[in-house]
Amino acid sequence: MDTAGTQPDTDTDAPVAADAAGAGLTDAERGERLAALTAIIELMRPAVQQDGGDLALLSADVATGVVEVQLQGACSSCAVSSSTLQGGVERILRQRLDWITEVKGGVDESVDPFVSESMGRGGYVPSF
Repeated sequence: MDTAGTQPDTDTDAPVAADAAGAGLTDAERGERLAALTAIIELMRPAVQQDGGDLALLSADVATGVVEVQLQGACSSCAVSSSTLQGGVERILRQRLDWITEVKGGVDESVDPFVSESMGRGGYVPSF
């Protein structure tokens, strides 16, 4: 499933607490935040693609700072995909975009595990 070029859902009409960092954002500020987020996701994608996977931005609420991403392809069967999400994607997003409050994520579980495994070409091999 190739999601490159698709726009994430943006929930900009959701109620936001008055003291939330995103309260009172103008449309221009919302657009700037979404553009910055998309640019960083696009910057990270080649590293994930190099190992046979992909990174997709599923949704972003730029007012509350909640972002949802998904690892796809070979990432579906990778033993370290949760580490990639937490130690890589989430860390980078929070460091570069101070308005990010939460990064939700997972792997595309619709891919057959054997197909996913055959897509991988990373250097990490878990020892059991």
